[in-house]
Amino acid sequence: MSSLTHFDAQGQAHMVDVAAKPATHRVAVATGRIEMQPATLALIESGTAKKGDVLGIARIAGIQAAKKTSDLIPLCHPLALTRVALAFALAEEGSAPQVVCTATVETVGPTGVEMEALTAVQVALLTIYDMCKAVDRGMRITDVHVLEKHGGKSGSYVAG
Repeated sequence: MSSLTHFDAQGQAHMVDVAAKPATHRVAVATGRIEMQPATLALIESGTAKKGDVLGIARIAGIQAAKKTSDLIPLCHPLALTRVALAFALAEEGSAPQVVCTATVETVGPTGVEMEALTAVQVALLTIYDMCKAVDRGMRITDVHVLEKHGGKSGSYVAG
């Protein structure tokens, strides 16, 4: 395993210098889910939640979050994102009814966009929680992780 890149030789935190790295097309896809009661999923699906279109607002929140990642994560570089897309899937099978969020983030730059994709998913799921908490405080956000990333010196990663 290689050393942690956000620490210098003295063990002090620092922002990684990416000046010498070439700008390449970078893509990251992250996913996560929020489990809830069946009635909560039905409310989201019907579009009749008191606060409005839950998934539409969560999509905008996720896009906005991806763009603000460097403001939230101290050592992330501010990036010019070329694409942020969020998709939602509603599922009743499995251990609990749930909404699955998948975020795809792209840039052309010297560093990857995994943190932006993860942030987009987390904030979209938090927005769903916020909009539905009046009817279901027991919702659970879980399984947030990177599915894949492409570009840069380290090449591609696809979760197994």
